[in-house]
Amino acid sequence: MLLDDLKSILSSTINPKLETDGRYRLASVLVVIYGKEPIVVMTEKPKHMKFHAGEISFPGGKLDNNDSDLLETALRETSEEIGLTITRDQVIGQLEPVITLNSGFLILPFVSVIDKIPTLAANAEVEKIFRIPLEPFLKTMANDPNPSHNIIQEMYTFEYQNQIVWGASARILKQLQNQLTP
Repeated sequence: MLLDDLKSILSSTINPKLETDGRYRLASVLVVIYGKEPIVVMTEKPKHMKFHAGEISFPGGKLDNNDSDLLETALRETSEEIGLTITRDQVIGQLEPVITLNSGFLILPFVSVIDKIPTLAANAEVEKIFRIPLEPFLKTMANDPNPSHNIIQEMYTFEYQNQIVWGASARILKQLQNQLTP
């Protein structure tokens, strides 16, 4: 039921172009949801990364000069990071852009809902791949207690296996929760 709700809510026009005033670098992520009991795919960044080290996030990255638009960026990065090939026609919608707290990115999130996924393989940009049951995960939402996180806009946290998801990823999850809650 949840996946059908999500498909009907998000089946909207996709506009993979985003303008920036130069304060932010453009990036995009892909929120992949699959299965009858919906599972969301997230990744843990390695601790040695320049940006977002050790954070839990969605597959994605910065707009590359060779990318035709931000949807292509999200699809390319998902394929590179976790070995999952998603086609443009498997993307059912997009969410509102979010900004990062420290790294200066404006991120456009896209959503893909599919029946099943193959075995995933992490590249060097991914420490671990999580397959998280979506409904119980969304119920863990709390206001982010760290006052330094709340300087750009409201912040939330979500928790999975003692891992805290915060920042842009949590604001993306909050948008999903808002779409699914009447």
